[in-house]
Amino acid sequence: MTKLDELVKVITKEHIYIQMHNYPDQDALASAFGLQYLLSQRGITSTICYNGQTDKYNTLKMIELLNIEIYNNKEFVMNEDDEIILVDGQMGNVNMVNFIGKKIACIDHHPRQEVSEYRFYDIRSQVGACSTVIAWYFIENKIEIPVELATALAYGIKMDTANLTRRAVNLDVDMFCHLYKRADKDILLSFESSSLRRNDLLAYQEAISNLRLHGRIGIAKIGDDCSEAIIGSISDFLMTLSEVDFTLVYSYRVGGLKFSVRSEAKTVDAGKIIKEALTGLGDGGGHATMAAGFLPNLNTEEEITKMAHLVEQRVIQLVISN
Repeated sequence: MTKLDELVKVITKEHIYIQMHNYPDQDALASAFGLQYLLSQRGITSTICYNGQTDKYNTLKMIELLNIEIYNNKEFVMNEDDEIILVDGQMGNVNMVNFIGKKIACIDHHPRQEVSEYRFYDIRSQVGACSTVIAWYFIENKIEIPVELATALAYGIKMDTANLTRRAVNLDVDMFCHLYKRADKDILLSFESSSLRRNDLLAYQEAISNLRLHGRIGIAKIGDDCSEAIIGSISDFLMTLSEVDFTLVYSYRVGGLKFSVRSEAKTVDAGKIIKEALTGLGDGGGHATMAAGFLPNLNTEEEITKMAHLVEQRVIQLVISN
């Protein structure tokens, strides 16, 4: 059986939920969109859902131009018996809320967490994008990829691998080439010109003003209430500095500190660093080159400043010791 056949075999409902992580990026959206179509070819309807926000401009444009229907947790009612497939994330990750339904399956490319709850899982941590895995399902099952899906999946791979330069393996490259031939090039180009809004520049200004260097570690607080997407984008931006090969960027939002971490140092694993730095405080994790974390329940300026300083010092010591 193909992986899609194995997945379909464990589904017992005519309708299921496809859950993305809390702040869906292009890879999560494309993966969910592609899986929804694949399941429809097997007679299974689905709702793409998430908890949180979609707040990056080119992500919103992707949803609009490719007609992707997604629903926030406030827009539907889920029951305990409903079945959920997780994409581009896993239970145990800081950015995946625990919905009430049964998590029966998981398709992801992040480091593997506890999998005993799933009836099926396809977790390929060596692959650069979850969209790559979904694209392979189309090839493996000889299902033709509609233009809008090819566009979405190509964009998902492009963004999560930083134009095939970050964590990309041969399968990422092969799937991108296959998808690009069918994708709408005009729509892909329009995404490139829609990555920032004027207000986003304020966060970049904060990052530049507040940037501190500790050896080759770049640390920046970028103000309050910055979106997940912008925090990650600024982390990537700071990595372009010749003096930096590890970044810690953070913003106070939703009652806590949200961290984004990047690493180009071969001996320094970003996911392990932020997870260890937040031990006993919050939670974090991710890939060796890119990761995130969250420290909750901070209510006063004094608490925020104290905990931010503590996490900074832990990160510095952990990176230096590696």
